[in-house]
Amino acid sequence: MQVADNTVVQFNYTLKNEDGDTLDTNVDNAPLAYLHGHNGMLEGIEKAMTGKEAGETFSITLTPEEGYGERKEDMIQRVPVKHLHGAKKWKAGMMATVHTEQGERQVVLAKVGKFMADVDMNHPLAGLTLNFDLEVVSVREATEEELSHGHAHGEGGHQH
Repeated sequence: MQVADNTVVQFNYTLKNEDGDTLDTNVDNAPLAYLHGHNGMLEGIEKAMTGKEAGETFSITLTPEEGYGERKEDMIQRVPVKHLHGAKKWKAGMMATVHTEQGERQVVLAKVGKFMADVDMNHPLAGLTLNFDLEVVSVREATEEELSHGHAHGEGGHQH
């Protein structure tokens, strides 16, 4: 079966930066799963996956625009330290989670004081060219429940 809209795709990936340094991988863990054609994956990965079959391996490069966008300098915000989640002591460069009107958001601490912190709301991979090595593990038709929920269920997908 080929990857197409309304299929569930399980895949492995290794993400590298422009220098070839590995930034992230799931190769030693369970494959990720997503519902193809439902905006649950980076658009560039979905485009590259279309038409592929289980067992195929390939590499793609995504520009910042195709990945997590360009870095925006106006995305630094000052928040009370008490709103940071993920650690007890904070210092610049650490990642934290904050609750926003759009839900939880991962941020990087730019500057930390006793009561306030400057947080970078850009995605940590914003502004980077991303190189993915991808392996399609399996492709199957989505269930009616997955289609109604808009995401894949089961291993590597959403667990209810």
